Amino acid sequence: MNSVALRGLHVSANGGARALLGPVDLELHAGQCLGVVGESGSGKSLTALSLLGLLPPGLQARGELRVDGETLGLGDAAHARLRGRGLAWVPQDPLAALHPLRRVGAQLIETLRTVRGLGKDEARARAQHLFERVQLPEPATALQRYPHQFSGGQRQRIAIALALATAPRALIADEPTSALDARIARDILDLLDRLRREDGLALLLISHDLPLVGAYAQRLLVLQRGVVVEQGEAARVFAAPAQAYTRELLAADRIEALPEASSDAPVWLRGEGLRMHYPRAPRPALDAVDIELRRGEGLALVGESGSGKSTLGRALLRLLRGAQGRVCVDGADLAGLDAAALRRWRAQTGVVFQDPYASLDPRLRVAQIVAEPLRIHTRSDAAARRARAAELLAAVGLDAAMLDRYPHQFSGGQRQRIAIARALATEPKLLVCDEAVSALDAHHRAAILALLARLKRERGLALLFVTHDLSAAAAVAERIAVLEAGRIVETGPTAQVLRAPQHAHTRALLAARPQA
Repeated sequence: MNSVALRGLHVSANGGARALLGPVDLELHAGQCLGVVGESGSGKSLTALSLLGLLPPGLQARGELRVDGETLGLGDAAHARLRGRGLAWVPQDPLAALHPLRRVGAQLIETLRTVRGLGKDEARARAQHLFERVQLPEPATALQRYPHQFSGGQRQRIAIALALATAPRALIADEPTSALDARIARDILDLLDRLRREDGLALLLISHDLPLVGAYAQRLLVLQRGVVVEQGEAARVFAAPAQAYTRELLAADRIEALPEASSDAPVWLRGEGLRMHYPRAPRPALDAVDIELRRGEGLALVGESGSGKSTLGRALLRLLRGAQGRVCVDGADLAGLDAAALRRWRAQTGVVFQDPYASLDPRLRVAQIVAEPLRIHTRSDAAARRARAAELLAAVGLDAAMLDRYPHQFSGGQRQRIAIARALATEPKLLVCDEAVSALDAHHRAAILALLARLKRERGLALLFVTHDLSAAAAVAERIAVLEAGRIVETGPTAQVLRAPQHAHTRALLAARPQA
């Protein structure tokens, strides 16, 4: 299979009454990468699912699918035979795609035996070879491990090995780096690019990250609300984007650093000699870390996966058993607080988590979710809690009419606004955001960062912002602390660190991020 083309693709719902996507024309050629870019809801994944013949029930696709010049019917038996053989898929979330109770080797061997008809020993040897190709460490041992025993980047390599097991001619990678830090994302895309060149694969690379995709794709297709707004050679699109939406996607990644905060503000949160060593881990997650955060200041903890930044955030909140060191709030040592005082400290702290899908209870309405801290920490009645929830929704740019909806009825960006509203419920003095924008596309990411910066400024919040993204840190934090292997290797005003990084690791983090 040397080429795949879709012509006049339309996807609709309700028997064709509601148009979701189209028209879309695209071509995949052996040895080339096509990047498909757009924000959440633009139709990127619908395009991929149509190409694979995997649209959910209730959705209909029409259009022409041509493979090496032969016309196939979308969704017919001939199209289905391409799936997993001619066409393979690399999912966004490999942890969800891999069976949690089966060893990864067993899953890969099963695929090889089912699709390729290999014997057990041959399939095992081939599985180990595939793990070597995707550069998993200790491939023979890796076959015996379970998905949870790998890092996010390693799980994505396993997903790529599973896709390669069927010897496909075209690979569809759907947001394969959205949850990864910049260096690991580059490693995964370098791997896909090498496989494209070595195997002559046609690669369809789907992402909301235009600069990242642009570094690897020969051609780009930009989607907005189900419509192709721009396409062409990647170099041309970057040099002279014709459409305002494309320019907006490029601009969303460029964020200027905040000016340095005043040093006159008192220190509100201080950690001294913080240490944490998880059982059976080869090295400490935190190694004698000292850190401080002033009132009204934004401090970004920046580092790669495994650097210790989230562990440091949890240690500062006293959410880790086994953590050593001293944490002081407004001069008071948290270790000396009794249960009632510690509860009052918790009420002064709001937390926004990474995944707005997982952090909101799907069974509760928004009013219940936002008011939950009030139910725990105050004696207000249901009517007062609902009124306060409406005020909080307005503060984060949502309408009070949304109070009776459920989380699944909102976009990712809206869910994260709901999570922020909940974090603000008790009028906290400290807001902790743990990778709060890493799951969002560029447009929603920029909006949430602007919201956090405004709330910090208006409410005088101390903001602890945990991230792997230096540009996101620049939008909300006046100061940056860079972590590597459990230690802070560089700290200083954000503009200074970004303009003239002193440590090699900081320079590596900056270099890993492609510039628009």
